[in-house]
Amino acid sequence: MFKKNLLLFVVLLLVSCHASKSPIATTKKAVSKNTSYSQKNKRTHTSKSRSEVIESTSRTVVTNDIVSSYVLQYKDIAMSNMKTYGIPASIILAQGILESGAGRGNLAVNANNHFGIKCHADWVGDSVRHDDDSSQECFRKYNKASESYRDHALFLTGKGRYASLFTLDKDDYEAWAKGLRKAGYATDPRYPDKLISYIERYNLAEYDAIVLGTKFVPIENQNSRSVNVSSRNDGYYEVQKGDTLYSISKKYNVLVEDLKQKNKLSDNTLSIGQRLKIN
Repeated sequence: MFKKNLLLFVVLLLVSCHASKSPIATTKKAVSKNTSYSQKNKRTHTSKSRSEVIESTSRTVVTNDIVSSYVLQYKDIAMSNMKTYGIPASIILAQGILESGAGRGNLAVNANNHFGIKCHADWVGDSVRHDDDSSQECFRKYNKASESYRDHALFLTGKGRYASLFTLDKDDYEAWAKGLRKAGYATDPRYPDKLISYIERYNLAEYDAIVLGTKFVPIENQNSRSVNVSSRNDGYYEVQKGDTLYSISKKYNVLVEDLKQKNKLSDNTLSIGQRLKIN
């Protein structure tokens, strides 16, 4: 009788152990498979993104996906400000991208300041210190990004030196970009080129068209742009969408290094509308 009970106990013990091990093995395989799939997708997505360096009040490395996400996040505010204050949405967004590093720059992160606006004598709100043209300059600080967008509009409409901008057509983003630089918004001589480059790469003029109720034509479909090129007679070439130093060097039969030297370029980065010395 004792032997029978012992045998029954051993059988039950073996069955119990087998039943408890099986689910654990299945769960591990499922988790491993899902993790591998997720990592594979992440690598695939990342490989499609291009990175670039945005330099304004800070040096920021972003991808084209980050810039596109920034545009989607703030386009409605930009269009609303265009309706209220008369500043092209394309200009607002391009300045936001450039001045804030697409929302990743130090001032944007630490102070919600998306336009690099300094304190000036009339500012009574919060502020932060940040190195720019001089060490530890005073910059405005906001509770949220939308306040920065509103203050940017009030800054442009309230300063007399920007009054000439509001005589320009609302769909002439090139004139607005050049006008901002001329009025003293930025000291960088390439500031207009940078704004225009963002507007044309990310089709930001589409939001101007929405506000104005006009038809938007993407820049690649505007044939008139292709003939707006400085001839070689004056010794300069105006950079167009899709141009590289290599393609320009082949077009004019000059060496890339010669182009860089003539134009004092430290790298191969070009901006749409930039004028390069060829001869």
